[in-house]
This record gives sequence, C-alpha cells and structure tokens, in this order.
Amino acid sequence: MTPNVKEIFAGEAPPAPAALAAKVRTLAPSMTRSMQRVAETVAGDPAGCAALTVTGLAERTGTSEATVVRTARLLGYPGYRDLRLALAGLAAHQQSGRAPAVTADIAVDDPIADVVAKLAYDEQQTLADTAAGLDTVQLGAAVSALAAAGRIDVYGVGASGLVAQDLHQKLLRIGLIAHAFSDPHLAVTNAVQLRAKDVAIAITHSGSTGDVIEPLRVAFERGATTVAITGRPDGPVSQYADHVLTTSTARESELRPAAMSSRTSQLLVVDCLFIGVAQRTYETAAPALSASYEALAHRHAPRGAR
Repeated sequence: MTPNVKEIFAGEAPPAPAALAAKVRTLAPSMTRSMQRVAETVAGDPAGCAALTVTGLAERTGTSEATVVRTARLLGYPGYRDLRLALAGLAAHQQSGRAPAVTADIAVDDPIADVVAKLAYDEQQTLADTAAGLDTVQLGAAVSALAAAGRIDVYGVGASGLVAQDLHQKLLRIGLIAHAFSDPHLAVTNAVQLRAKDVAIAITHSGSTGDVIEPLRVAFERGATTVAITGRPDGPVSQYADHVLTTSTARESELRPAAMSSRTSQLLVVDCLFIGVAQRTYETAAPALSASYEALAHRHAPRGAR
C-alpha cells in the first residue's frame, strides 16, 4: 500500500519558517482543493495570515476550521497555533530581506537579459527549497548504504536519466561499482541480480514513472536497500523505497517545463549523496579521484604541452 503524506512526514520536527513555502510547493499537488487554498494563502501572505484566528483563515479561504487544522498538520505543525508562529517568523524574515520581484514566467518576447534573470532566480529558489525540505536523517541513511554497497544501480528516464548518469559517473570516479539504466528492460533484468548490501536508486520527479518504479520494486523484493529521489514523496515510488529524498521544483510554465527545474533539484541531491559517500570512504575515494584526474590530465593540457 502506498504510504500517505502523513505517514511520510510523521515524527519530523515542524519545518522552520523559511521552509514553509517549500513544504507547500512539495505537498500541494497531493492535497484536496480546499486544503490547497489554505496552504497557498498562508504561503502567499504569511504576515496577513499570522494575524488571523483559525476561524478568520477559514473564512478568508472559503473553507472550514477543520480544513485549516488538517492543512496545518499536513504541513508538519502540531496545530494551527504552531503554524501561526511559523507564519509570523516567515513574515519577519521576508521583511528583513525581501526577494527580488522576479517571476518564473518567461514570455516568448522577453529580452534575453530578462530570461537570464528569471531563470537564475528560479534556479536559486529551487535549490533553496530543496535544501530546506531535504530530510538529512534519510540522506545520512542513504549515504551509509551507498558507502557500504557492493553494487549500485541507478534508474531514471528522460531528464531524470541524465541525473542518473551523473551520479553513476561520480560514483565510478571514487571506485564504487555503479550502473545507470534508462532502458526499463535492462533496468529490470539487472535489478534481479541485486542482493542485500546492494543499493538501487530511482529518480523520478512525478513519483509515478512506471519504467523507474518497476526495477526499484524488483530490487526491493530482492533485499537491496532502495532509495527514491522524487518531488512527490506520496507517490507510488515511495512504496518500494527504504529512504525517500524529496526534491522541490519551481512553478511550471509554457517555456519552462517541470523537467528543467526538477533536474536542478535532483542534481543537488545527487551531489549531496556523492559528497557524503566520498567523506565516508575518504581513504579509498581520495586516491581514486586523484588517479582518475591524472588519467585524464593530458586530454586537458594545451596542445603544445603534450
């Protein structure tokens, strides 16, 4: 049975005020429409909502008091009072250093300078949201499993496949046995060979990509440690993941599909995994990195110096 959002976030400390907006963006797609209205309202106007009672916020959003309380709990707060305190903290943070008025909406006639500014701001926000919402306990557990793994398989298709290749190459450079698969048939036939102490990683923004979920399921059933890197922690992929690492994405627009921003956040998580593993295996990782650098150094030297 696929875990629900409450189960995934059960036991976590309430998110810091600065992480509230990221939490809303991550969980909104799995909420009911009435809960979405509450979540988007508090994230959009934290100062105004912090001054409202539970009844006042219910009236403002056209919902019920029960919906407001359920939304607060889903966002990680024990009750509405705790959410109000977080909103007050977020409002104070924004007033002390408000972000520039830039949006992710890129028009077809935007000057290239505006495109650069909008994309840069959006990428920064995506990275900040991902960092704020990343469960470091789950991350540490995934790092430990990778550092001790006999073999590592990474699954991803499309833009997520590029991220899978990136992780695969990084792990190879520190001497680990790693493979990346974008072909679902190859992924499944290799997953069958995995055993305990092996690790399988599925990368899927939607959390419902069948070509990625299927090999992860096989790896899970074979006893391998499984990790999901996903923007939907309540999605089907989490059913077969021992550890879930949640990514954030910017709002999708016509000229900027979700694959672009999801790739940015996925690469951050991949880099965190890689650095964590390199730290845990430093005695072997450092010489392996040096050896790979020396093996390629002549390819980067000026022609006259060869």
